[in-house]
Amino acid sequence: MPSIREQILSALLARLETVPDATIKREAPLPETVPAGGLIILRDGDPGDPEVLLSPLSYLWEHQAEIEVILQRGQDDDSVALDAVLMAVGNALATDRSLGGLAEWLDWGAPKTSGLAIDGAAALRGASVPVTIHYASDDPLA
Repeated sequence: MPSIREQILSALLARLETVPDATIKREAPLPETVPAGGLIILRDGDPGDPEVLLSPLSYLWEHQAEIEVILQRGQDDDSVALDAVLMAVGNALATDRSLGGLAEWLDWGAPKTSGLAIDGAAALRGASVPVTIHYASDDPLA
């Protein structure tokens, strides 16, 4: 059975897969081209240092993951298109903040937008959304 951390990241990926028209990947490198509906990449991030409760032994995590939203540039309405995908991501996440009961709470911050330049590739427009996943486990490796 996978660890609670892996179950949560898989559930988060499944939530993102409900975003219409976008291609969803996990820990993928930045591509040279992006599908027409956009590309969403889940970055596993860092679980950080847990708060430890001793009786019963529990590790309380505030896992920092990241969602990258990437669109191909070249449209006059790049900002509008990026905003639409970001809103769809927010709606997908808000549907189930406990990820089916695996997490205590899922929270996300405002996106940081940027233009992306990759040698030999068309210009890309992207945004990075920080996600905090609050959950507990009984083992730091579980």
